[in-house]
Amino acid sequence: MVRDVVLLGSDILEKTSNPVEVSSDETRRLVEDLFDTLETCPGIGLAGPQIGVLKRVFVIKLDDGVRRAFVNPQITGTSPETVQYEEGCLSIPDVWCNVVRPVRVSVFAYDENGKPFNLDADGILARCIQHEYDHLEGRLFIDHTASEERERLVRRFEKKQLLRSKSRRGKRHGS
Repeated sequence: MVRDVVLLGSDILEKTSNPVEVSSDETRRLVEDLFDTLETCPGIGLAGPQIGVLKRVFVIKLDDGVRRAFVNPQITGTSPETVQYEEGCLSIPDVWCNVVRPVRVSVFAYDENGKPFNLDADGILARCIQHEYDHLEGRLFIDHTASEERERLVRRFEKKQLLRSKSRRGKRHGS
């Protein structure tokens, strides 16, 4: 089922998510909802809190079409080397900024069927894993910036939301 994406300003995005029962029907439904919602969005990853569910689950679908669910993930290691790259987020639409993250990451998680796996990732997959994992910890990509930059990005988001709201109101009233 497609769910609404929670936007910046919602308290749920600032809270730590809770572990789930690994191979339950509820967890499988959550994974399905995350994938269904992601299919309707211009993103490559989505976490439970982003659809209003404080559960430790996220999904990733890269351009190669491979879909992967991460249930109760744990980051078990990161490389000392870092790279700066521009990131965006479905919960903060149309706002982008450079974020420094480790080049490589190791993660332990379960898939949607309860099967455990370890994954060593680099490139865009490593970045996406770290970004989505941050959501489970109540962090956003803008939290990796200096406070002044974060405030500027929040103001930009708020301005864009206000413009969207005015645009929708105008369309409803025949403008």
